Amino acid sequence: MAKNLVIVESPSKATTIKKFLGSTYEVVASNGHVRDLPKSQLGIDIENDFEPKYITIRGKGELLAKLRREVKKADKIYLATDPDREGEAISWHLMHALKLESKNTSRITFNEITKNAVKQSIRQAREIDMGLVDAQQARRVLDRLVGYQISPVLWAKVKRGLSAGRVQSVALRIVADREEQINAFISKEYWTLTGEFSVEGDKKPFTADFYGTKDKKMTIGSEEEMDAIIKEMKKAKFSVSDVKETERTKKSPLPFTTSTLQQEAAKSLNFSTQKTMRLAQGLYEGVAVKGRGTVGLITYLRTDSTRISEDAKKMAYDYIEENYGADYQGTAQKKETSGKKIQDAHEAIRPTYVDLTPAAVKDSLSRDHFRLYQLIWKRFLASRMAPAKLATTTVKIDSDKYRFTSAASKVVFNGYLAIYQTDEDKIDKKKISKKITVGTQMNAEQFDKKQHFTQPPAHFTEASLVKTLEELGIGRPSTYAPTISTIINRHYVAKEQKNLYITELGEVVNSIMKKSFASIVDVNFTAYMEGLLDRVEDGSVKWKTVVENFYPDLHEAVEVAQKELEEVKIEDEVTDVICEECGRNMVIKYGPHGKFLACPGFPECRNTKPYLEKIGVACPKCGEDIVIRKTKKGRRYFGCISYPDCDFMSWQKPVAKRCPQCNGPMVEKGNKIVCMDEQCGYVQKADKK
Repeated sequence: MAKNLVIVESPSKATTIKKFLGSTYEVVASNGHVRDLPKSQLGIDIENDFEPKYITIRGKGELLAKLRREVKKADKIYLATDPDREGEAISWHLMHALKLESKNTSRITFNEITKNAVKQSIRQAREIDMGLVDAQQARRVLDRLVGYQISPVLWAKVKRGLSAGRVQSVALRIVADREEQINAFISKEYWTLTGEFSVEGDKKPFTADFYGTKDKKMTIGSEEEMDAIIKEMKKAKFSVSDVKETERTKKSPLPFTTSTLQQEAAKSLNFSTQKTMRLAQGLYEGVAVKGRGTVGLITYLRTDSTRISEDAKKMAYDYIEENYGADYQGTAQKKETSGKKIQDAHEAIRPTYVDLTPAAVKDSLSRDHFRLYQLIWKRFLASRMAPAKLATTTVKIDSDKYRFTSAASKVVFNGYLAIYQTDEDKIDKKKISKKITVGTQMNAEQFDKKQHFTQPPAHFTEASLVKTLEELGIGRPSTYAPTISTIINRHYVAKEQKNLYITELGEVVNSIMKKSFASIVDVNFTAYMEGLLDRVEDGSVKWKTVVENFYPDLHEAVEVAQKELEEVKIEDEVTDVICEECGRNMVIKYGPHGKFLACPGFPECRNTKPYLEKIGVACPKCGEDIVIRKTKKGRRYFGCISYPDCDFMSWQKPVAKRCPQCNGPMVEKGNKIVCMDEQCGYVQKADKK
């Protein structure tokens, strides 16, 4: 009988697929890429039309020899790597590494690892799509040129083996820009007021929020202003001027894309983007389920499409009707729209079999795999369900001059909420008494005033950074997780709790990139390059043309930066700290977490110690020096040199001047100097010096 060979990427995927194919099929794994650009050199012949030099990845020789033996025994070879640019490129590299050009070779793809999908892909076998391959080659070559040509410049500037990347540098800039906005933010005081009213015959008081006058909404900026309003209202009489009942719908959510899965898993499960993708890969490739064997539980995990196949829709609608009733079946979903091109080659992320409920597979999955599968399963079912219907009652309570408002909602029909709810879906359980009608007299029992301060923009989390990268058109589904992991692993960005903070090292790298390589870290330019890669994919632009047009500006920027760096090259700064081991004056060096003190006698003397940089300001608590310190993750702050005896700390840089209003310490915020005590609120412009 004819022997067929199927080559996939991972052993677990091979195990799952082998189960669907008969004894005439052998399924083996390449374990990802088998060829790549060399690590020790640029690997791109700039003089010869930017031709890349691919070599066998170290350690893959034995695997390739095994694959060649399998190829010799086969009459037909199917390349079944992942259905995206990266997967297409792996198949292309396998074609060359295994010399398959003269063999009967086809490319097959499937969006889900199910028996029907795999067998259907074999019936629809095709040639390798060079548009996808070239788009991946273009990205790889562009990234290599940026990384290998700019990294030595960074090394020269900060005197250590740093690295730059085309997309990672833009992500770093986005985090740095947000940090600047936060540091420059000046909070403003404002007050809110809640009124407690009683209705005759009701024991429970009724609360409403201050709106303003009958004509417009008011913002109250001080306690004095608030007290004056309360004083007026204590003499006033209140009555209900309007009661309005409306019905609104909450649309069912769209099924997950890579980006929205990463965001929701971060928010609801506290998973990093990298962890989410690792777990999803396992669910996609296959899990041993009791009674079913090895099953691929979800569809392909790298997608920005919200499309669902007709078979999947029918499967979902049948399940919903059987378990919830026909009223819960939704109508066709409207597609997500955005300004960027959607890679619609495969579906949204969904379960492959709806009847494999989370409860049915729980015993077969690890805790984290189960939680992620449950999230995907519920979101998909919810996306096919009817919208929820809410009844909202709004009440306006007026005096002669001022107005309070209150609103309460109740679920009339829960629709998709029967299976899936996020924090945004939670309904306030506040109720409005039936006795409250237009003209009802309300007795003001008390007024509860609260002071607030406006808050700066939130620090990025992995979830919000993914959302921003997607909205700006930077990167693609496969790049979000590795981009964020890279800037964290290189200590450019620190992750504390869920928030991302730029480190001192990140500030240095970002500063150099903005100054010397402005176009590389320009958000719009990077998004434009992504658009060009899409055009390479659809065949309207040649990939080498993209590289040819990109390289001259990069080369010129590198040359200019190298000349400028030679002029401003700084030797290790010598300090007055004496090395206790050899007596030399220690010098300041850069390490993975920023500056540290090292003995210049290295390698004979290897003594190092933390570098505490004084800022020339006395601690407002004890009078000792304030120094720059770092958290364990590398985030910079200002603290007393006498810690732990003195616990003074500030995220913003303190100044020597005391507040003229309260005599408290002050800090720099952008181009302003502000009092650390928000209650004081003193602000002045910073000296231009």
